Amino acid sequence: MKNFFLFLAAFSVLATGGVTQKVDLDTELVLLVESERDFAKASRAKGTREAFLDYLADDAILFRPHPVDGKKWMHDHPAPPGLLSWEPIFADVSRAGDLGYTTGPWQWRKGGPEDKLSAFGHYVTIWKRQPDNAWKVALDTGISHPAPINRPPNWRSHQNSRKPAGKAEQMPMVNVETERAALLLLDREFAKASTAQGTLQAYLSYLADDARFFRMNAYPVMGKKAVRAALSQTPGTLTWQPTKAEVSSAGDLAYTYGTSQFKAKAGDGKPVENGNYVRIWKKQPDGQWKVALDIVNPIPPTAAPTN
Repeated sequence: MKNFFLFLAAFSVLATGGVTQKVDLDTELVLLVESERDFAKASRAKGTREAFLDYLADDAILFRPHPVDGKKWMHDHPAPPGLLSWEPIFADVSRAGDLGYTTGPWQWRKGGPEDKLSAFGHYVTIWKRQPDNAWKVALDTGISHPAPINRPPNWRSHQNSRKPAGKAEQMPMVNVETERAALLLLDREFAKASTAQGTLQAYLSYLADDARFFRMNAYPVMGKKAVRAALSQTPGTLTWQPTKAEVSSAGDLAYTYGTSQFKAKAGDGKPVENGNYVRIWKKQPDGQWKVALDIVNPIPPTAAPTN
């Protein structure tokens, strides 16, 4: 979580077809948010490092700034003193109840609970349901930005394509490997469109209408109009190469991550900016994958690959 440290019911399945158990999505969403809140409480009670070690999945990825084995990195790097706190304001979960994500603001107090706030940002955490039925963190990233002007809203859920509250449903399964390969191809096509059509136009084509957009040193924005304004402020071309994709067993929620490169508009005199990106995809009612959340973080020019 929290990018300051430069800093997903009932089962876990890799499906090849068939029908799942009935899943109550409202219950699953509440359980996911409760897991996030418990994670934040553990950070306050035991310290950030110990909380991460408790809540990271065994194969979790963190960005320090390159992608690393999250548990190993936490074992090998004691956290600096201070208090990291956070609160979810938005969450969504797959219709199979096996993959989800949360996002919200984080705050840092360098000297501990009694110290004044010294850093701010927003996190993005992707969660996976484990074989023991617990939610664990699969990937964690975030951005820093100036102190917020207004208090953030309470968490709310993504209601697109949802059954009425309290209604469980049977969810057809998909071939996860096939979906994963298709999503990697789609992400690569998105990258090609960014070069051929321009980054702004490509994003407007691939984003969901209510997509969330995160960039370092700026407040997150939501919706195509706001994304258009944000991208217009930093003209240039963003390209990327996906490293990995993961897809829910229902084939409705997924994520990709990889490396990115931003080239400013010719004549701006700015160097090429390398970075990491994480992209959360959601299947729309028409069956198309669209980007629900997009975050890019620059890699400092002097940062060597992290072991």
